[in-house]
Amino acid sequence: MIELHYWPTPNGHKITLFLEEAGLDYQIHPVDIGAGDQFKPEFLAFAPNNRMPAIVDRAPVDGGEPQTVFESGAILHYLANKTGRFVPTDPRKRIQVMEWLMWQMGGLGPMAGQNHHFTQYAPEVIPYAQARYINETGRLYGVLDRRLEGRDFIVDDYSIADMACFPWVHSYEKQSQNLDDFANVKAWFERINSRQATQIAYAKGEGLRAPTFTEAEKKLLFSQNKDSVKP
Repeated sequence: MIELHYWPTPNGHKITLFLEEAGLDYQIHPVDIGAGDQFKPEFLAFAPNNRMPAIVDRAPVDGGEPQTVFESGAILHYLANKTGRFVPTDPRKRIQVMEWLMWQMGGLGPMAGQNHHFTQYAPEVIPYAQARYINETGRLYGVLDRRLEGRDFIVDDYSIADMACFPWVHSYEKQSQNLDDFANVKAWFERINSRQATQIAYAKGEGLRAPTFTEAEKKLLFSQNKDSVKP
């Protein structure tokens, strides 16, 4: 049994995508980030960065004590190794999957996240910041579009690289992006979006999250600093 500590955000959706595709037995433990669940001591015990998702694997492959994993990319890597699925056995292709997983973790996710922040949540309009992150998000879509030329998926077969990237592209409209500008990304997006496991994974989050954050929730989410993590 996998305990998934989750909220329906792009990073949360990555993990339900994998779990549904792999058919693993799992249970969702909601982490309401607007209410501050991510700061509770029992969550911080295995997710020290006070960010979801995180998992507790009650049946690790070594048969030992439950295994905890935080950070969405690390979770995808862990689950792929646990199941032997959605990561190639060929060493060179495996490296490519890891490259694109890290590309998402270090590029597409953070840049699209800043795009969301300055266009959706910032208390004041900062044109430079909005343009900076909208343009960088578009550049990254272009990089992905070039990679997908002649391919159905990022590294030929559906993999954790696709699962990592898809939820961030899913919010393309909020990012001021038009998929018609990226024909290969659009075809890839529609290919993944039509998968049954994708539909089930996204349905898991329905009803958990309000359409937008309240002002109090924004203050909680976006006002953290060095003092927030002191014991």
